Amino acid sequence: MVSQQEAVFASASSDGTVNVWEVVFPSTRGGDCKLSCSDSLFVGQKPMVALSLAELPGNSKQLVLAMGGLDNKIHLYCGERNGKFLRACELKAHTDWIRSLDLSLPVYVNGETSLLLVSSSQDKGIRIWKMTLQDSSASNKKQQTSLASYIKGPVLVAGSSSYQISVESLLIGHEDWVYSVEWQPPSTSSVEGIECFQPQSILSASMDKTMLIWQPEKTTGIWMNVVTVGELSHCALGFYGGHWSPNADSILAHGYGGSFHLWKNVGIEYDDWKPQKVPSGHFAAVSDIAWARCGEYMMSVSHDQTTRVFAPWLNNTSVENEESWHEIARPQVHGHDINCVTVIKGKGNHRFVGGADEKVARVFESPLSFLKTLSHVTSDNSSFSADIQADVQILGANMSALGLSQKPIYVQASTPTDRSNTEGFDTLETVPEAVPVVLTEPPIEEQLAWHTLWPESHKLYGHGNELFSLCCDHDGKLVASSCKAQSAPVAEIWLWQVGSWKSVGRLQSHSLTVTQMEFSHDNQYLLAVSRDRHFSVFQINHKGTDEINYQLVAKQEAHKRIIWSCSWNPFGHEFATGSRDKTVKIWAVETETSVKLLLTLPPFKISVTALSWLGLDSHSNRGLLAVGMENGLIELWNLNSRGDGHLSVQNASPAVKFDPFLCHVSTVQRLSWRNPQKSEDSETVQLASCGADHCVRIFSVTIT
Repeated sequence: MVSQQEAVFASASSDGTVNVWEVVFPSTRGGDCKLSCSDSLFVGQKPMVALSLAELPGNSKQLVLAMGGLDNKIHLYCGERNGKFLRACELKAHTDWIRSLDLSLPVYVNGETSLLLVSSSQDKGIRIWKMTLQDSSASNKKQQTSLASYIKGPVLVAGSSSYQISVESLLIGHEDWVYSVEWQPPSTSSVEGIECFQPQSILSASMDKTMLIWQPEKTTGIWMNVVTVGELSHCALGFYGGHWSPNADSILAHGYGGSFHLWKNVGIEYDDWKPQKVPSGHFAAVSDIAWARCGEYMMSVSHDQTTRVFAPWLNNTSVENEESWHEIARPQVHGHDINCVTVIKGKGNHRFVGGADEKVARVFESPLSFLKTLSHVTSDNSSFSADIQADVQILGANMSALGLSQKPIYVQASTPTDRSNTEGFDTLETVPEAVPVVLTEPPIEEQLAWHTLWPESHKLYGHGNELFSLCCDHDGKLVASSCKAQSAPVAEIWLWQVGSWKSVGRLQSHSLTVTQMEFSHDNQYLLAVSRDRHFSVFQINHKGTDEINYQLVAKQEAHKRIIWSCSWNPFGHEFATGSRDKTVKIWAVETETSVKLLLTLPPFKISVTALSWLGLDSHSNRGLLAVGMENGLIELWNLNSRGDGHLSVQNASPAVKFDPFLCHVSTVQRLSWRNPQKSEDSETVQLASCGADHCVRIFSVTIT
């Protein structure tokens, strides 16, 4: 900020240019900002990756622009706020790429006025440069030859003022690339808050998984590392940047995959930095979501190769009955992009099946540590009965060093194995033991990434290509799976019996990938939609404990393009299909051999990619259909019936279009109601959505 309403900023690009911009903020609320490019500098073939701007002390009209990048040098440019910037000098000291630069506010010490520049590099070093305003009256005097004159750097000339540059300090403490350095935010020295001064404190973040705070020692002035915080987890790859909070009592680092790591100084008389809870989420397209059988938590899978569990932590807030959502577990950390997930709905322990870019589906079972955590999450022991606790003998899971399977940690062997003989040989092959614990508050990233894994209990072999879609019936007895396919034999749907995990059926109907499947509310029918533009309805009959009879009831070309999604009416045998042809159609299973088209919703403006049907009233067959689209928008449609219980064309009406700022900014991959059948005593229902924009969103919908 150069005045109350004016600011100057610079931007660097990989095309080798640095632009300086001036922005004028509106004087009244709601006015427009005026933005103009005041200068464009070409810096050569090696682009700049770090910039910092500041006003030069003693010369308010002159700005200094520091830039550093791939040529290992720091380039200094000077110019007026709306004029041209001229190259002033360059600083050579770093031996690798410059990663971060930050200029301080003016510092007044011993009658000297100076500006401090801190720089960090891939050479693992941090340097502090001092720009001291030279007294014009003393500049003509012949300087005496001294040791100080030999270590001084170039002189920066800006207008009528000149600044002597020297190396103030070299900070060595990090063991890997230093990605960011940042001065502590300015503090106000007066009650009015007008006068600001620069605290002598620097925060650095590195790929060695640590952040350091540097301050000069009071007596000698030598810069020392006074605070060290970091992550010790095996899976953290390091920090890409660190930031101060405005009042400097918290520091935040961001790591690979967008993970946040926050520490707060909770000490009173002395510094005591403690890790804090932060939001977390996926860092690639979220491909599928599934609610737990009673809606206690929601599971999501993503192309970031993780499965995550999100739940409302009721104990975590002082406001009564207010839900605070957190990631409470990361059951699977995989080596392939995960495409689909289904939660087993039956009784017994919590289980889910996941399908990734591999030919095998994997079955996971909840460990004891998660079951106990869940009882803290929900403040309700209904999902944590004593018989489940007694049966579960697995405490958690370990990641195998070079494999994809997660091995169980048994309750009897809960003490970590003795590794004293391998101490000192920390290689990629030695993976540390996970320590599953019962969480009494929402976990931080280090706990999530390593200590909340679920053990893999079974692998389901059979498909010839990568898994694409999964679903489970409502009794938790059958799981259906499909894979990517370009021919009829590969496109068949496999049925698996829950428990024995034997293959009990192979349903052949489609010629291309089956994109989604769903069982009807009474488990009588299995609906499948495909890239071949057809839907299929199979009748499923259970004969005894091991035998399953199935037959194709109907197969029909329903749309002109790929069918992406389908959803059953939770109260009947009607279902909806959504397609790339921008239409949603409602169908009804009339008899055991025919399906009838009931109505087609008015065409949408873009491809329909996700559907989910909420049953509002079983007597009138009234429902609410959530429609997700390729542009990220979501709409709700009222579906009302005639007196005879069948849906009619006249009674399909738009209920609400979600505000675009609430929606996704890319394709909606899946929609799912928390409880598909609305209870009569509840006016509010929850809708979960996931998208290609890496987001999982949960909407609260009030039914009026």
